[in-house]
Amino acid sequence: MNSLFLMVASLCLCHNSIAVDLHPLVLVPGSGGNQLEARLTSKYKPSTLICKLSALQTKGSWFRLWFTPSVIISPFTQCFAERMMLYYDPELDDYHNAPGVETRVPHFGSTEGLMYLDPHLKHITEYMATLVNSLEEVGYESGKNLFGAPYDFRYGLADEGHPCQVGNQYLQDLKMLIESAFVSNGEKPVIIVSHSLGGLFVLQLLNRSPLSWRHKYIKHFISVSAPWGGAVLQMLTFASGYTLGIPVVNPLLVREEQRSSESNLWLMPSPKVFAAKPLVVTEKKSYMASDISEFLMDIGFGEGVCPYKTRIEPLLDSLEAPGVPVTCIVGTGVETPEMLVYGNEGFDVQPRIVYGDGDGTVNLESLLALESLWSGLKGQQVLKVINVSGVSHMSLVKDEVAVNEILAQVQSINSILLTSFA
Repeated sequence: MNSLFLMVASLCLCHNSIAVDLHPLVLVPGSGGNQLEARLTSKYKPSTLICKLSALQTKGSWFRLWFTPSVIISPFTQCFAERMMLYYDPELDDYHNAPGVETRVPHFGSTEGLMYLDPHLKHITEYMATLVNSLEEVGYESGKNLFGAPYDFRYGLADEGHPCQVGNQYLQDLKMLIESAFVSNGEKPVIIVSHSLGGLFVLQLLNRSPLSWRHKYIKHFISVSAPWGGAVLQMLTFASGYTLGIPVVNPLLVREEQRSSESNLWLMPSPKVFAAKPLVVTEKKSYMASDISEFLMDIGFGEGVCPYKTRIEPLLDSLEAPGVPVTCIVGTGVETPEMLVYGNEGFDVQPRIVYGDGDGTVNLESLLALESLWSGLKGQQVLKVINVSGVSHMSLVKDEVAVNEILAQVQSINSILLTSFA
């Protein structure tokens, strides 16, 4: 009798013909999935005539900084890079924007800013539109029980005790959004679905909040392609620049800006996950995850050593289990940079890449890090890992198979009937 009732309930849920009391859901995007706007003040000093003329066109008004197609046009790539730059102040022990550049993240709380990187170029800049539309088809409604939590992806977090104005403010805003969603939806705990870097922010929020808060406000945490232990690809970004495979962009034009990003430092390979494995090899030496400080010095980015050692490195070890149900959805079977091999030309050229398994961006051992770190822990009773074969890092939030898997997990969590008979 129970089996028959369970089957009927499951069929009803799949066709959305039964009224399901949905838990509110908050989407936390990955690094490049956040829109970013900028405004230039009189303190902005353009480096070229092109940058000066483009600044005059905005006349102190807000404009789209990320994403815009002008990024890939060489003269404007430099303008983009200098406006995206962050600067670390050793005296303040914190990061700040370039002088004369103000930035803001539009649509916090809404899914509007997560659908497309540029709503005027939907076909080529789709991000979470497919996922959002699929959630809406099963009863979710943006602004009512479905919310988005975008952030300035250049900034990261620091080990507790260090100033981190932008990152800490984001955690506070995310916490308030979760609490607001809880209250406005009849005090039902919240499902969080994160992508990529967003998973690291969510884990830090959970572990920095009292366990009583987590148990009250969080129903389930679904992380999609989270780089728990960083990625080898990040070492390429710092050493030689990385243009996401766009051939018309010179990676050296964006390398300085990419090195300045606090969150990029956070995504360096973790010694805890990558152990004694050589990740970058030159004719004179090789670098493991435990050699990141030496690596930063040798590539000519010595100013990154202090913030890495004091602010970031302790974060790489803080992957404590949050004590709430967690599901990790990962892509596998996609060629992913596993080792970078440089010749005698130095780091100003692109290396030969040795590939391994992962989702094309994040290595498999990083994606699966929580499986070995948390399995069997008394306080982490629910930890599920789901592999989606052949789906890449960015495609995991828009590929039909991957989105259906995310949706199935959300529906399962929401199903009172299914969970009561489980």
